[in-house]
Amino acid sequence: MRRLGKATHVSHRGSVILRSEKTPPIGAQVVDKKVQPVGRVLDVFGPVQQPYVSVRIKRGIDAETLVDQMLYLYKN
Repeated sequence: MRRLGKATHVSHRGSVILRSEKTPPIGAQVVDKKVQPVGRVLDVFGPVQQPYVSVRIKRGIDAETLVDQMLYLYKN
């Protein structure tokens, strides 16, 4: 498990936006601190040094509850 970043807000399309220290691969699984899957990396944008990451949230999860939480990349 690798730290992805802290969720800052929810986009108008329902994706969670966060700031990351490294560029994650598109489609990578994202989990919360309890290692529960919350979604997948949808897009990476912004500056190379600290890119923004858009995470498509799984159905049944309220994206607003993830704001201000640390999210992680799940590695198999």
